[in-house]
Amino acid sequence: MNTNTESQQTFEHGGTRFMKLISGAGSAILGVALVAAAILASPPRVNAAPTVSATDAAFIQAAAQDGMTEVKLGEMAAQKGTRADVKEFGKKMVKDHTAINDDLRALSAQKGLSLTDTLDAKHQGKFDKMAALSDAEFDDAYIAAMVKGHKGAVKEFKAEAASTQDSDIKSFLDKSLPVVEEHLKHITSMKK
Repeated sequence: MNTNTESQQTFEHGGTRFMKLISGAGSAILGVALVAAAILASPPRVNAAPTVSATDAAFIQAAAQDGMTEVKLGEMAAQKGTRADVKEFGKKMVKDHTAINDDLRALSAQKGLSLTDTLDAKHQGKFDKMAALSDAEFDDAYIAAMVKGHKGAVKEFKAEAASTQDSDIKSFLDKSLPVVEEHLKHITSMKK
């Protein structure tokens, strides 16, 4: 009988150890689950401080305004233009600058910057002046505005490429600058 009592005591002792082991493992699993839930429930870094220099941030903001203006004026040219080449160039501006703007939005989000969806007063003024024109006057003004705008954009893109230390911005510029340079060459050839 002594053997039964001894094995019963071992079982009870081992059972207590087993229960403590299960209880400890359960606590650990619960702790991991709570930490995971807290991580998943925390908001994304939307309002985090920008991760770019002030110069880079200013470039991104300015390029976004210029890009939105290119799209809006391109839409206008596709509708109001009287010359076939003006209409086609307008459509090209909508297509190409929408793609550039999408890349710029992704870049700005990655860098913690927020971009507006509306034109600032300066760019809205340009748009309003163009909207007041019609026929050949519109075509000529649109071409002149596109030449001037693309010369400025090429200059700004090159200056940013030379000064930025940010590899993501450099990649954006490497992809976008040739498109903007091609636009300048194309619109310059359309001048009378």
